Amino acid sequence: MGKLAALGVLAESLLTPHGMDRYLELIDPMLVRRDLRGEVTAVRRQTACTVTLTVRTSRAWRGFTAGQFVRVTVGIDGVRRTRCYSPACSQHRPGELEFTIKADPNGLVSRYLHDHARPGMVLGLSAADGTFTLPEDRPHRIVLISGGSGITPVLSMLRTLADEGYTGEVAFLHYARSAADVTYGAELVELGRRRGVRIVLAHTRDEGAELAGHFRQEHLEHAAPWFREARTYLCGPPALMESVRATYAQHGLSERLLTEEFTPPAIATEAGDATGRIRFTRSATEVANTGRPLLEQAEAAGLTPEHGCRMGICFSCTQLKTKGTVRNAATGETSGDDDEEIQLCISVPVGDVEIDC
Repeated sequence: MGKLAALGVLAESLLTPHGMDRYLELIDPMLVRRDLRGEVTAVRRQTACTVTLTVRTSRAWRGFTAGQFVRVTVGIDGVRRTRCYSPACSQHRPGELEFTIKADPNGLVSRYLHDHARPGMVLGLSAADGTFTLPEDRPHRIVLISGGSGITPVLSMLRTLADEGYTGEVAFLHYARSAADVTYGAELVELGRRRGVRIVLAHTRDEGAELAGHFRQEHLEHAAPWFREARTYLCGPPALMESVRATYAQHGLSERLLTEEFTPPAIATEAGDATGRIRFTRSATEVANTGRPLLEQAEAAGLTPEHGCRMGICFSCTQLKTKGTVRNAATGETSGDDDEEIQLCISVPVGDVEIDC
């Protein structure tokens, strides 16, 4: 062990029980040695409903692979909120990340970042995760398809390939409502010109676009006539993904299509859980407990809480449980603490429960 490392261990032991990071963050949150943090260094708004953040990472950051996602945490009114976002930058940009976030009208975190993100803001980060990635042995032909905010992971792939000097064929097919809704439009055109990438921007609500309307096989053939010999990477709204998936299945090409998606697990209910009542205090709604996850019970009651993956990964459905006990459907663990944050999609109420929702 080197002298500096030994001094670090000694200092850590002397500063217990809190540890060095707890003291360093009082001086500067970015000085922490173990926790993953990011400082916003630039903010720009490419479209009316998106915000793009350039983020400098703390020393503990170990990088990511293009296509993966990162859990981003931000403090809102004294409560730490976590959501998953895919970096849009190349994986070959050490010490820096870029996130483009679409403000969801019902999204607490996305709206907050869109309205309040500023240089100097410090975010919590997680290690990168996810299997929606290019193989290390790059395919000779690649098709990238995205829609709306789903552009970020596939753009990261495209930027990574550009940084690597990739010489294979690439086609990029992106769907947006209109030209005004396309993020990174100018950069895509420039990448296409400099790198020989076939860039096709389809507009679902603009009949004057090069391609108009929603996905059809003709669009795919227009962008990549050789798509049958390519590997295809897809991220976007459910309707787009279903249409592309059906087309590839029709041609026996399902194994050549990789999509970024979360498949909700089957959640077994226990008869003993279906007792008591659920109170959604913010909306003044009360229902009998059916034993299903709280997200499903909220939706059955006519509520529309923010949610994403529905399997406990993205944290979009996190809400404050003020009273009662819940069982984590993923781990089986129960928790009865008051005023704790839980994920509605995997939390099954056990008896009476109150949720600030």
